[in-house]
Amino acid sequence: ILEIKRTDIPENSSPADRFKWLRIKKDASVIACLHFRSMDSSGEIEERFYEEGFLKFDSNEGAFIEKFNKAQHSLKRLASLSLQENIVECITQYLTELALTPKS
Repeated sequence: ILEIKRTDIPENSSPADRFKWLRIKKDASVIACLHFRSMDSSGEIEERFYEEGFLKFDSNEGAFIEKFNKAQHSLKRLASLSLQENIVECITQYLTELALTPKS
């Protein structure tokens, strides 16, 4: 799961506008946008709630629990991430296509 913070909009904008969350398979063969509902930050634990599931993490690790099939995925948190160039290209292409898709 990749959290992208937009720096081109005011800090007081809603989290749904300031952040985008992508669920990416390790080889970037599948990228899907997570649809944000709410977030909670209580000290060391962060939580994100999406239509597709629930993410809970601390400074080292986390877990994503899918809403529909209840599968749980263990995650390692990487605050500053160096992605492989091919994955960056896939993400860039996905975000470009997402921006060009008309909103309903």
